[in-house]
Amino acid sequence: MPPDAEVVVLGGGVIGIACAYELALAGKRVTIVDRGPLGGACSAGNCGYVCPSHVLPLAAPGALISTAKAMLSRNSPLKVSPKFLLNNLSWFLGFARRCNTKSMLKSAGGIQALLNSSRRLYDDLLTREGIECEWDARGLLFVFRSKKAHEHYAEVDALLRDRFAMSADRFDADALRKLEPALKPNAAAGGWLYRGDAQLRPDVLMRQWRGVLERHGVTIVEKAEFRGFAPLAGEAQALCTTRGDFRAESFVVALGAWSPFLNEHLGCKLPIIPGKGYSLTMPTPAIAPKYPMIFEEHRVAVSPFQSGYRIGSTMEFRGYDLTIDPERLELLRRGAAHYLPEADTAGAESWAGLRPMVHDGNPILDRSPAFGNVWIAAGHGMLGLSMATGTGRLMAEMITGAKTHIDPAPYRLERF
Repeated sequence: MPPDAEVVVLGGGVIGIACAYELALAGKRVTIVDRGPLGGACSAGNCGYVCPSHVLPLAAPGALISTAKAMLSRNSPLKVSPKFLLNNLSWFLGFARRCNTKSMLKSAGGIQALLNSSRRLYDDLLTREGIECEWDARGLLFVFRSKKAHEHYAEVDALLRDRFAMSADRFDADALRKLEPALKPNAAAGGWLYRGDAQLRPDVLMRQWRGVLERHGVTIVEKAEFRGFAPLAGEAQALCTTRGDFRAESFVVALGAWSPFLNEHLGCKLPIIPGKGYSLTMPTPAIAPKYPMIFEEHRVAVSPFQSGYRIGSTMEFRGYDLTIDPERLELLRRGAAHYLPEADTAGAESWAGLRPMVHDGNPILDRSPAFGNVWIAAGHGMLGLSMATGTGRLMAEMITGAKTHIDPAPYRLERF
């Protein structure tokens, strides 16, 4: 790396890549440093949704009861290790304190700002750079098995429409089958289609975005383990790694779920815990859906890519454990099979990734308390891909001192 780099980004996932890209567009000389290959970890195996519809945080009225029930059920999409809960009790208490309408709506404002910004910026990115990542902007379909659940979601839809100008098209059972013929007969009572949502294939995006970064002069350093910052007069003068020291004017820490391992270096305790998600990726089955879908009652997501087929989701809190539990994969398969003809999962690629979960649902986009020139961009939960482009733009604006296109207040550390 040339010694006069202006910004070093630590972390080569989708958030780090987006920050590096926007900083390069702003005229900065940028280097990305990652301990693994660029675009790996949680950025590769997710379901690829770019979803402004996901405005509401997980911390919402009723979430505590559903969490308690989930902990008592072996086959729940949500799994919480009792030991992990006790070791991270402050995080779960913070989550519990936010399970009310006032806190939910406050968090939703920050979530929506980043989601809406990112949705617009993805259009700009793909057009400007000619990225072909199986982009599909026909919408995201929420499907409900029971009439009760379908009717109950009408309340959520009304809230999203009235408070956030985020409305969906409602489909009852017969209309839903016409919209999406791949659904089994009598499998669903109805659905809601968010036409502003989109889907892409994340691993393809990561590969193509890498080429874009290189065209913009971004240096990429892989297999470099973080060792610390070299301090000087209240700022960091270099990022120290197993592959040498990288000097710069500013630094961005974008390590996702691993960001808390830098707490001592950053001078704060990041309220981020790892939430493990799973996916299965396979060839496109003979009968495949047209729309990406979420089966709300089973917490299963289906992504019909142009080049394959992915079933994903679930949430598991058990620490920094990336082992793949076959029972969790079977839960995904069985959940999808309630609604769709069973896909042949023999030989499917199984994947697990750790989402960086913050209890209020908003990421942390702010300066480090320890260094005036070290910034943090982490904690995007299940929405890293959906929030990436807006995050990159906002971080570049804050680092360069430009006017911010959205209010950065909801993402500051001081809220904790």
